[in-house]
Amino acid sequence: MNGQVAVFSAPCTDLEIREYPLPEVGAEDMLVKIRRANICGSDLHMWRGHGPRLAPGIARVLGHEMMGEVFRLGSRMQRDCLRQPLREGDRVVYSYFVPCGMCAACLQGIPACSNRYRYWLGQSVEAAPHFRGAYGEYYYLHKGQTVCKVPTTLSDTLVSALNCALCEALYALDQIGIQLGDTVVIQGAGGLGLYATALAKEMGAGQVIVVGRRTDRLALAHTFGADATLSCQQMSAEQCRQYVFDHTRGQGADVVAEFAGAPLAVEAGATLLRPGGRYVWVGNVTPGLRASIDPGTVVRMAQSIKGVIGYAPWVVPRALDFLARRSHAYPFAQIISHSMPFPEINAAFACASEGQALRVSLTF
Repeated sequence: MNGQVAVFSAPCTDLEIREYPLPEVGAEDMLVKIRRANICGSDLHMWRGHGPRLAPGIARVLGHEMMGEVFRLGSRMQRDCLRQPLREGDRVVYSYFVPCGMCAACLQGIPACSNRYRYWLGQSVEAAPHFRGAYGEYYYLHKGQTVCKVPTTLSDTLVSALNCALCEALYALDQIGIQLGDTVVIQGAGGLGLYATALAKEMGAGQVIVVGRRTDRLALAHTFGADATLSCQQMSAEQCRQYVFDHTRGQGADVVAEFAGAPLAVEAGATLLRPGGRYVWVGNVTPGLRASIDPGTVVRMAQSIKGVIGYAPWVVPRALDFLARRSHAYPFAQIISHSMPFPEINAAFACASEGQALRVSLTF
């Protein structure tokens, strides 16, 4: 039995649909039949040749934001992370990376494992088990990936962005710390920024201000709990700063969270903090791009800056529970703005590249 994958060979070129035989499944592994796979901003970065430094000359399967159903279970892979029994046909969501357990980050208990993509971006599609990324009909899930059964109350659409956008936003805000009554500034009104807006309110923020470029996304941010939105297209950085200080008794924001993916955003964000304020960076995943920050101000005002990549295992079940409890409160389904069938993946990338779509989702 064969399955199809979309193969990436060179930046800014069409992905090629290829077929490979379905692999046998290891005792502690699983083969998932993909139901939805989304085009995340970092997928676009990689397709354009940015993001993680990919060794040239290797044909790969991209994509990481996905969900599916159990197709084949290993003999010792019988339960999810909450000890719920798993059977073929059960819908599941799971982390997309595999910690190695032996690098410096793993030894310190930090999710930023330097080898976390070794079964994915580090391998050619030609090597078994072939189905290494989200852009294929199947996905081979390894021991060490956190797996959760999806409740019947949640649709594929709602959970399709969980294992990247929602989990990243949840872990970032947890790591930087949201305290009751905090003023939180969210930079970026894409998928991560919208999830972070709702999460910040749920975690006790007294005021959430969203800064972004697109007026339609800023309007959507209000439905996710934003108390105010600022357009960096219509306002200068100084005007945005003045607004934040005017609405925080002249002190500045308690927390700023960067989900914009633009180096210049961190320059503006650093000026929004109060003394002792906290700044978390998530969106800037491309190494080598520069931004300027005044280190003297950070030191003299005792501010904290933290970069976050990946997330801890507890995040997946907590994110799933959050959706199950609060799916009626926020329009999460609207984060998936466009859906296309998997064979139209190149049209889907073109749509996502135009910048009009919030999240393009592939259906199988």
